[in-house]
Amino acid sequence: MTAPPRVVLCGVAGCGKTTVGRALADRLGVAFVDADDFHPPANLARMARGEPLDDGARAGWLTTVHGELARRIDAGGGVVLACSALRARHRTRLQDGLPPLRFVHLRVPPATLAARLAARVGHFFPASLLPSQLAAWEDLGADGLAVDGDGPPDHVVAAIARALAAR
Repeated sequence: MTAPPRVVLCGVAGCGKTTVGRALADRLGVAFVDADDFHPPANLARMARGEPLDDGARAGWLTTVHGELARRIDAGGGVVLACSALRARHRTRLQDGLPPLRFVHLRVPPATLAARLAARVGHFFPASLLPSQLAAWEDLGADGLAVDGDGPPDHVVAAIARALAAR
């Protein structure tokens, strides 16, 4: 019996993690979890003020997200998680003690990211924080997948599904 899919869509703000993640979860028949839903109020307020999070502010949040992943995996379910997971140590924290997670980076050109963020209405993350996330991003390396996230969501989902099936 094969394990249910456990996928983490990661990348900077505006790359499409939530939109693509929901559609990918539907396609794979698993639950969707958005890590943004687990930010404590202090983190949300900090970002809304235009202050980037540091690893200290992310620590508790990543622990909470890890707990949610563990709960879902322990229950035998698959999951698609949308989580920035900007640094290798963030991804290591998410993976800690769990069965293998598949990390997928949604690559989008910076100009497209900026345009997407500028078009958002009512979101806690201002476009002014994009440079800090781009500076913090660390590539996944050989174990992760990098997928072009600049196309229509259904094309991006299809590309991810193909890449996951090929590995």
